[in-house]
Amino acid sequence: MKKALIISYYFPPSGGPGVQRILKFVKYLPEFGWQPIVLTVKDGDYPARDESLLNEVPANIKIYRTDIFEPYGFYRLLTGRKKGQAIDVDNIEKGSKKKLADKLAEFIRATFFIPDARRGWKKYAVNAGKKIIDEEKPDLIFSSSPPYTCALIAMDLKRFAEKKYGKKIPWVSDFRDAWTDYLTTPKRWFLPKKIDKNYEKHTLDKADLLTIVASGMKDDFDKKYPEISKKTKYVLIRNGFDSEDYKNINTGGKKNDKFTIVYTGSMYGKRNPYYFLDTIGELVNERKVDAGKIRFVFVGRMAGDIKEHINRSALKNSIEVIPYVTHSESIDHLMKADAMLLLIDEDIYSKMILSGKVFEYLGAALITGKPVFAIAGEGEANDLIGETKAGVVVPHHNPQVLKAEYLKLYNSFFENNNTFLPDKNAIKNYDRRLLTEKLAKTFSELSENQH
Repeated sequence: MKKALIISYYFPPSGGPGVQRILKFVKYLPEFGWQPIVLTVKDGDYPARDESLLNEVPANIKIYRTDIFEPYGFYRLLTGRKKGQAIDVDNIEKGSKKKLADKLAEFIRATFFIPDARRGWKKYAVNAGKKIIDEEKPDLIFSSSPPYTCALIAMDLKRFAEKKYGKKIPWVSDFRDAWTDYLTTPKRWFLPKKIDKNYEKHTLDKADLLTIVASGMKDDFDKKYPEISKKTKYVLIRNGFDSEDYKNINTGGKKNDKFTIVYTGSMYGKRNPYYFLDTIGELVNERKVDAGKIRFVFVGRMAGDIKEHINRSALKNSIEVIPYVTHSESIDHLMKADAMLLLIDEDIYSKMILSGKVFEYLGAALITGKPVFAIAGEGEANDLIGETKAGVVVPHHNPQVLKAEYLKLYNSFFENNNTFLPDKNAIKNYDRRLLTEKLAKTFSELSENQH
């Protein structure tokens, strides 16, 4: 069995969406001839933790965990946040309402932590990676970003192996999000921005292949670095759902007494339910919807300004906010939903946003036959829902369409007339096992071409 050195900051007990892709690759790669060796952190300052995910890691997988310098303790001290408090959902919006301490902290982050706040892992990971290469002799290096520091670690290790052993170890750089100038990128001034772009450009140039979750990422690289990008090999490997995650979920419960829409995942910045809730509130005022017969369940981490909006909402008595739960509990909430709410940020990068949660929604739709209710513009999320017939897509700033589509689902729920029929074969294409098989074939082809 060939060996792949997997470099990822996010790995169990880390929770949240960033961990799922790598965890499932590690879980299923051995079935397709590749033995993963994981290089990760010992005790990361994760936005969320989910100890239950450790049970999914195969017992025979070697995991090397290293120290890391994390700057978030200093950040919390500077901004007055509590020890251990997750800061990403409160810190990502670049608005003018921030306190001076927050603005100073963001300036420090944008100026000195390039390409990201996990930069303090690089020294430890490279030293550990060199020992792993000496002892394990991996056939391939695979890094997953963000954080983009993972790509810099892989680049150094590829260079080390070539220098010491005189042979090339192919490097696959995986991207779950775009890099510079993306909606989550810190607002940098020209010098750190130039350094960050240089890291991005070198990754594109030095990696033997890029795996991406959305085709729009290739378009983004093509625009930024046309000469390099046209020589770069890209393979589109979407996120997905693991059918194993749904097997032990009880779907035989009684029907909800209220029409229930569930959202799972973080809410912050432009990813908020304002337009949705305000428009449904209008339907209540128009007496087309009974507020006592509807329920909204928001599961996951939520920024403070969104909590405040919910508390002021006319629908607040119909809204249940549930803090971060384990992955299996999150799936359980989806399976009990009458519809699943998907919010795609309204941004210049919206076309390439294809969050991991949409695929978990697809997994639930496959079993329950319940639809996704998406608010999105044109783009890959819209296309995916159309391809799988997994639900309806409502555009931003069109409350009449939103009202009409919501009323269809609301009325059909009380009339026991669910006519929604997802394309089950299309959805099955996004099973994690099949996607991992595609990754393994990519590894094998790349490895064979090196010899």
